[in-house]
Amino acid sequence: MKFATKAIHAGVEPDPTTGAIMTPIYQTSTYVQESPGKHKGYEYARTQNPTRTVLQNNLAALENGKYGICYSSGLGATDAILKLYKPGDEIIASADLYGGTYRIMVRVFQEYGLKFRFVGLDNLANLEAAITPATKMVWIETPTNPLLRLVDIRAVAAITKARSIRLVVDNTFASPYLQNPLDLGADIVVHSVTKYLGGHSDTVMGAIVLNDEETAQRLAFIQNACGAVPGPQDCFLVLRGIKTLHLRMQRHCENALRIAQFLKQHPKVSQVNYPGLEDHPQHELAKEQMRGFGGMVSFTLHGDSLEEAVRVMESFQVFSLGESLGGVESLCTHPASMTHASIPKEEREKNGLKDTLIRLSVGVEDVDDLIDDLKQAIG
Repeated sequence: MKFATKAIHAGVEPDPTTGAIMTPIYQTSTYVQESPGKHKGYEYARTQNPTRTVLQNNLAALENGKYGICYSSGLGATDAILKLYKPGDEIIASADLYGGTYRIMVRVFQEYGLKFRFVGLDNLANLEAAITPATKMVWIETPTNPLLRLVDIRAVAAITKARSIRLVVDNTFASPYLQNPLDLGADIVVHSVTKYLGGHSDTVMGAIVLNDEETAQRLAFIQNACGAVPGPQDCFLVLRGIKTLHLRMQRHCENALRIAQFLKQHPKVSQVNYPGLEDHPQHELAKEQMRGFGGMVSFTLHGDSLEEAVRVMESFQVFSLGESLGGVESLCTHPASMTHASIPKEEREKNGLKDTLIRLSVGVEDVDDLIDDLKQAIG
């Protein structure tokens, strides 16, 4: 199947009882057994749920993987992956990454003995220099949040596979419509399903997709033991959202490119970060490993004034100031005080994340209305 067909049909069958074309919401905590241990594949809803099973199969198909596991949040998925390791193990991660990922690594798992190195993975020499005999995993985002830098997945995978190091790719910003890391050599793909996969700002969820059966079984055990499971209502909402993923992502990409081009020409804008711009340092890599450039744009203003950046964000009328991204509506975020506040200021600035950076999640509204809103807000 091509992607659009998979989004609607992969892993999804009509309900065998009623013929309902939409997967039912199995709102139950337990399942009746004929005899102890004799059941229909479901025992307890923390362990399995039929609505969740369909979503997991659908997500696995979209990422060209064999196994999908859904979690109560993206950080729930991250937590499960980090629990694959033991004290003394070392993990290398992108220096430019989501603040919540940094927080769980440094302020939670580092306390239990895991070691983390944060390096700029857009330069492979940095990765080579950071690897030690204790390195067990490399964690990358591409495009990164919020500076829209790219990491060459295939090149990193060649390095990690040669050293038997697991490669995890956070594919949230691209979504499986634009990028499939497993096809490029990654071992595990992780998503904040809250974002583009759900697509309607009404669900919080995470997901992992992979091909290795042993690791999938270990992750499923960790999930069942620790309890980070999504509810059936949320699984139903995400299944509904995925059916229009390809349509939404096309419009997100079209609108974001128009907005990036507009901002690039604006006299008050000093820097625009968007891989679809030809002067983006990794534009060619974006064309090679992605099928589009995504719906995320970030920019800074001349003068680097925090007060002016705040004034702009407070002046939007169509863009809404808020956390998160990937919904049908356009959002603006101030990463330094919102999504990335858990990263120390000196670390943020060392990685290029200024306090004046504005991040846009470009929605699917009429792009002329969005540009008009930017015009009036920036002035």
